[in-house]
Amino acid sequence: MTLIMGAVNVTPDSFSDGGRYLNVDDAIAHGLRLRADGADILDIGGESTRPGAERVDPALERERVLPVIRELAAAGAQVSVDTMHASTAAAAVEVGARIINDVAGGLADPDMLRVAAECEVDLVISHWRGHSDDMYAHAQYADVTRDVVTELVQRMEEAAAAGIPPARIILDPGIGFAKRGAQNWQMLRGLPALVGVGPRVLVGTSRKRFLADLLESGGGGPATEQRRDLATAVTSVLAAQAGVWAVRVHDVAVTRDALRVAEAWRS
Repeated sequence: MTLIMGAVNVTPDSFSDGGRYLNVDDAIAHGLRLRADGADILDIGGESTRPGAERVDPALERERVLPVIRELAAAGAQVSVDTMHASTAAAAVEVGARIINDVAGGLADPDMLRVAAECEVDLVISHWRGHSDDMYAHAQYADVTRDVVTELVQRMEEAAAAGIPPARIILDPGIGFAKRGAQNWQMLRGLPALVGVGPRVLVGTSRKRFLADLLESGGGGPATEQRRDLATAVTSVLAAQAGVWAVRVHDVAVTRDALRVAEAWRS
């Protein structure tokens, strides 16, 4: 069954829940709730990647995430660190993280591949074409699925050359990153092509703008958090049917229930 990665944003400015869990104790408690709700992995991040977000100094990022990672790992959770900084990734592994989730796929920090290889942990390589302040300027594709798969395969080859075996690589198509609304839907429909590459695939659609745009265009008023979570659960089920290894979400409980229903339907 597809795994669920629960997002814990230790930030003041994340697009969906910025500021709710900036306090270390609140973030730890939230992570434990997500685990109780059925999260297989907890993804801890200290820098927002929403469009237009300001970059965070790695020292501040580490101050935010390391105490949370340490406590959640000590509680027995499988922990991922969501970071583009190699120094934060290395420090997170030291306190218990077993996955590095780099939304820049190693392109923002040239030391990331080396750190992941030396730490001998799994690495999520996401499709990325630029930081959040200018990523939409790069949202130009001949064929979005083909181009994303080609670029991720290239990054995977570079990771292998850096000493990271394919068994430790996870690919992420980067939904919402340097992709506009229709391009996100095209990439989701093309997930089987990415799954067919070989490594595990992670997909994160949770509460993203392209879902809100769809919901609001169909009426019913604003795309509330609850409505976005329901839409996220539907896309997570469809991604699971395409063969992805895991989905990254904010509301673990509703996604867990949706995946269980889909599994019962199939079996």
